[in-house]
Amino acid sequence: MMPVAFFGHGAPTNALATNRYTRAWRTYAAALPPPRAILMVSAHWYVPGLRVTGAARPETVHDFNGGFPRALFDFRYPAPGSRELAERVMELLAPARVLRDDGWGFDHGAYSVLAHLFPAADVPVVQLDLDRALPARQHYQLARRLAPLRDEGVLIAGSGNLVHNLELAEFGPGVRPSAWAERYQERLLEFIRAGDHERLIDYRANGSDAKLSIPTPDHYLPFLYVLAQQRAGESLDVLVQGVEAASISMLSLGTR
Repeated sequence: MMPVAFFGHGAPTNALATNRYTRAWRTYAAALPPPRAILMVSAHWYVPGLRVTGAARPETVHDFNGGFPRALFDFRYPAPGSRELAERVMELLAPARVLRDDGWGFDHGAYSVLAHLFPAADVPVVQLDLDRALPARQHYQLARRLAPLRDEGVLIAGSGNLVHNLELAEFGPGVRPSAWAERYQERLLEFIRAGDHERLIDYRANGSDAKLSIPTPDHYLPFLYVLAQQRAGESLDVLVQGVEAASISMLSLGTR
């Protein structure tokens, strides 16, 4: 049975960075059994409808504006796709209609993490989008249907940020975490350690800190795809944590 993991990916520049977060991702990956393939759910493919990548050689998508180093725009993550895994995902999610999208590739939510987990880019990767029309509970229910993949050698990974408020972000040296961001990160950890899936799914009911921490669902929903895979007696362990830019949680979790 393959583990499952969620990665707080932070800035796109983490694709190129060596820091305490990327080192923790590498350490975790080094202990994993070799996956047959990877199913990645990224915050940055948040569109209407359900889609999976279908290209044999997916493009590296530089889904951000200027202001980043040239090296980031030149970066490529040349992992192969997997038509077989794409079709298996479509089968498992039926009767929901899932389109195979040969035009989308790996966005920075995917490759900023994968570049450290599997730097050789030799493991096939398929991305599953987030249908922006669905509420959190339906995402969780869809994710439950993907559970057989773990027994088929597929690593299911989510990439987003459990606390993500760019409007309240502060950039520069010496920026300290906002009190509300740290509080809500700790509250989420309490729910995770207690196995309280209901409080994690219905996050909008968790008060004012939740509203500040998750103003939009895109960066939170990938976590539900990992949470939904948790089996009886299995823990989601902290791989690394921290709050960057005052309002972005880098909390990463995984089973072992």
